[in-house]
Amino acid sequence: MKKIQFLGAILFILSFLVGCQTATPTATFAPEPTTAPTNTHLPPTPTSAPVMEKWWNDTVFYEIFVRSFYDSNGDGIGDLNGVTQKLDYLQSLGVNGLWLMPINPSPSYHGYDVTDYYDVNSDYGTKADFLNLMAEAHKRGMKVIIDLVLNHTSTKHPWFIKSVQGDPVYKDYYVWSDTDQGYKGPWNQTVWYQASNKKYYYAVFWDQMPDLNLSNPAVKAEVQKITTFWLKDMKVDGFRLDAIRHYVENGQAQENTPQTHAWLKDFYQFYKSVNPNAFTIGEAWTKTPLVVPYVGDEVDTAFEFDLADSLIKAAMGPFGDPFGDQLKLVLKSYPKGQYGVFLTNHDQDRVLSTLKDENRAKLAATLMLTLPGVPFIYYGEEIGMTGAKPDEDIRRPMQWVNDSIKLGFSTHMPWEAPSKDYKLHSVASEESNPASLLSAYRSLIKLRMANSALRTGETVVLNAGSSRLFAMLRYDERGAFLILANVHPFSVTSDMYGISLPSGPFKGMLKAASVYGLPDPSAPEINEKGGFANYTPFAEIPSTAVAIIQLTP
Repeated sequence: MKKIQFLGAILFILSFLVGCQTATPTATFAPEPTTAPTNTHLPPTPTSAPVMEKWWNDTVFYEIFVRSFYDSNGDGIGDLNGVTQKLDYLQSLGVNGLWLMPINPSPSYHGYDVTDYYDVNSDYGTKADFLNLMAEAHKRGMKVIIDLVLNHTSTKHPWFIKSVQGDPVYKDYYVWSDTDQGYKGPWNQTVWYQASNKKYYYAVFWDQMPDLNLSNPAVKAEVQKITTFWLKDMKVDGFRLDAIRHYVENGQAQENTPQTHAWLKDFYQFYKSVNPNAFTIGEAWTKTPLVVPYVGDEVDTAFEFDLADSLIKAAMGPFGDPFGDQLKLVLKSYPKGQYGVFLTNHDQDRVLSTLKDENRAKLAATLMLTLPGVPFIYYGEEIGMTGAKPDEDIRRPMQWVNDSIKLGFSTHMPWEAPSKDYKLHSVASEESNPASLLSAYRSLIKLRMANSALRTGETVVLNAGSSRLFAMLRYDERGAFLILANVHPFSVTSDMYGISLPSGPFKGMLKAASVYGLPDPSAPEINEKGGFANYTPFAEIPSTAVAIIQLTP
């Protein structure tokens, strides 16, 4: 009976991709695997054991700087109740995951120097407000992760104050030296600072953010208590882990040390023991080969900064090949889909300030939201908010309306002034405009969420026959999509390009329908190996034009 069911499932899959054609079977395309093949002879997992569900691969996250999102009480500062009030907007956008930047008490506007890991910043509300947000988000099927800043605290944290004072309980909570060690940090910055006790403490980012001594068993135990508190008591679904490559130093080796990897492996086992479905995404802002070792048994996923950088460069034009090459490296290097994809975040100039063209911003969004991996959208990106360094200028209040400098963000003057171009981009002005950037994001997210092929399907970077074009195939047993983007300043005509897939999953005649972007594509002619050659779905592909083509039997 089981064999019959298994064969039936196989036939169902083939009926979609091969169009139920009766002919000699052809080779099925199989991209280079990024994970080890499953051994079907292994005994089944006991039903009593917790099962980890990789729900994050079916999630589109939205990064929120709470201070700048929505002010519910008229003090000019965004708050947790403001996020709750805007959940309907976020649901209408299509996102089903939220990442809240630091919400703990902190003396700084950004919150990355924590003074209490067990409380909520009073500017943002109370723990009761947070629990209400969690309940309302979960009611809508949304997951919520928070920034967990473990590399360092504020100098105003009671732990550091007591450590400076020589309290025996806290004296080794931080990295201390009797003398200035004399060496610089990874980007040639000062890292050793003298405290009032005349000793020197290590701080990789800023003298007001001393690094915790994560090698200390007492600190490790404290981190476990903090993690349990947020997972159990506060109901969060996981964490964005800040600055993971800096966790444990080994003398002058200050990044990606074996000690850091060992610490994270232990932490991974711990948080999975608290909640097997808890999710972590790590920030290791470095080259892809150095990020990959963190993923799988240290963090669930990590942000792919090299991919984001190459995507933005492709969107700027004039060529798409470097982005395709980086995507191939990512596909080959990571466990399938276990990386975060994004355009920019709270530490980088905003997308539209970099691309300076809304069509190119739409192109970038199209590529990002059709990629494998876990997408993250920075708040305001979907309406084209602008901003360039310093950091405050890329973390300005959300532009809900554009008829007042209060932005619909607050009834009070916002904590930070809006960008000078705030009248050009707002939710209110774009909501009913089908040609707006907001409408593009909504359409793309809806398309992704409706099609598993665009979330967790196989990915093939195709030869487009022109460096002006980026071409990618996403497919699984339920569907297949061809994504095209002309990143060049000039059009591409049919005599200038031809998309090829030497061997693939198809068989027989296919239909081609545009589901986003350019209309009315022609269909490819499938060869005996299940692929196609020199496929030209459009007579002309204008500059910055994109197309998502659904291929069906």
